[in-house]
Amino acid sequence: MLSSLTLVLSGQAGQGLKTIETLIVNATKQQYHVFSTTEVMSRVRGGNNTVEIRISSNKVYAFKDKIDVLFLLNNNAYDRISERITDQTLIFGEIDFLPDTVKASLGKPYETLSIQSLAKESGNTLYGNTVIFGFISGLLNLDKAFGKDLLAKKFGSKSENVLKGNHIAYELGYVKGQKFSHVNTVKTCYDVKENKIINGSEAIAIGALAGGVNYISSYPMSPATGVLQFLASKSNEFDIIVEQAEDEIAALNMVIGAWYAGARAMATTSGGGFALMEEAVSLASITETPAVVHVAQRPGPGTGLPTRTEQGDLNLLVYAGHGEFPRIILAPGTLEEGILLTQRAFYLADKFQIPVFILSDQYYLDSKAPVTPVTLDEEALKSFVVPSKKNYLRYKFTENGISPRSIPGFGDGLVKCDSDEHDEEGTITEDFNVRIKMNDKRLGKENLILQDYIAPELVGPKNYKKLIIGWGSTYGVVKEAIESNPVSETAFLHIKEVFPLHKSIKAFALDGIKIAVIENNARGQLADLLKLHLSIYADERLLKYNGAPFTIEEVTHFIKEVF
Repeated sequence: MLSSLTLVLSGQAGQGLKTIETLIVNATKQQYHVFSTTEVMSRVRGGNNTVEIRISSNKVYAFKDKIDVLFLLNNNAYDRISERITDQTLIFGEIDFLPDTVKASLGKPYETLSIQSLAKESGNTLYGNTVIFGFISGLLNLDKAFGKDLLAKKFGSKSENVLKGNHIAYELGYVKGQKFSHVNTVKTCYDVKENKIINGSEAIAIGALAGGVNYISSYPMSPATGVLQFLASKSNEFDIIVEQAEDEIAALNMVIGAWYAGARAMATTSGGGFALMEEAVSLASITETPAVVHVAQRPGPGTGLPTRTEQGDLNLLVYAGHGEFPRIILAPGTLEEGILLTQRAFYLADKFQIPVFILSDQYYLDSKAPVTPVTLDEEALKSFVVPSKKNYLRYKFTENGISPRSIPGFGDGLVKCDSDEHDEEGTITEDFNVRIKMNDKRLGKENLILQDYIAPELVGPKNYKKLIIGWGSTYGVVKEAIESNPVSETAFLHIKEVFPLHKSIKAFALDGIKIAVIENNARGQLADLLKLHLSIYADERLLKYNGAPFTIEEVTHFIKEVF
């Protein structure tokens, strides 16, 4: 496997795990490639949450099951993750955080880390998280001055005594941590030092900004709320109208209204919220009004596991709405793709006058890593709105099937819009022949959509004998597993536009090639779509649906032992 070190902090909600994660990730990024992800219970206080931080001298973007260094932050932090412990795992915690019977069964020393005592020595028991930050900084031999600068930025607005106390706590932790620096054998790497750390929610939101978003209407629903929060925080800087709607039904209807008026609008929601939006999806389609919706997947049905991850909503988006009409579904697998695909979603929605969906999941949204600078597509900001002339026909039959779209007040014509079937002018009709022509007109856009198709990415050997096909957040774990096992003659095809599926994908599924599809769901939804639309049959399906992402170990075992 890729040379890396996996650190896990295990504690309860409300204990400040997010603060520690942010400090460590930003400090670590100065000397290593870093990736972090969280695993949380659905509660405000208590329970057991974990933060995993992986460092490497190479780009890393995958979850690893086995833990190298574990920090126990309370007395119930061990039991739920005990199966991830190996004989080499180094475990730190207060002396009473593990029963003596468990300590004896470990077969190695349990390293006592008196966080509260060190924090008290610093001047306040509230400095415990800073002690941990200092300890990990020392263990990893991180730049001490930079760590202190991070603390100064975080606590600079506090009193001088608070900042001084945090610096003392950091120093005390750093000295203790350096005694264990031998466990870190990862070579330093400075090529990501200037890259910005973001998570998946920020990637989607930045992509929306790049796509020209100036209106967002959503009802908060985890794990999608981060996108709404980020855009709200940038609303003044980028002149965005932010509407927290009363429910998801209203949210998407507002988005449709905003596009009708000339805005570039989006909604962000999860599967349960999107279920309420389905009628509005159909409305956008018959009125040929653009719409962009980000759907953040979590396990269902119902409330399911609201803070966990899954890829169970692909079919929901493919078949959402009543009647038949085209749509596009984009699924980013990296932070960079989150930016670029979301930007492109606005362009595609505007160009084809259809709903476009960005499909992510909790694991993708809550994971952090340095993002490589991307080149934005200026064409994505192109507007397809045209001024209306007198006797303007909103739904005019054209050679390519796309009617000229205008907005009220932009020209001399009247912009009519109706949710019933209509004629070219936009007037309600029940004429059977007009119905056929209008329906064919809308469905005919799919041929044009496929001409703008976003090609998949092939990872691994070009002369592969086995091919794993995946989408969305499985990208990082499969890529790392493939590149860590180059002799397996296995390649990975990452599909970014999961609907409609382009016939060019068939060229990767050559005769004699063994095919597996990897998905975080129970039935293999992409595998079924590949079979239905492209006659690509999966020999194996690697599926997981317990609410957790795939691990490096699982995918590596599959490649070596099963596939």
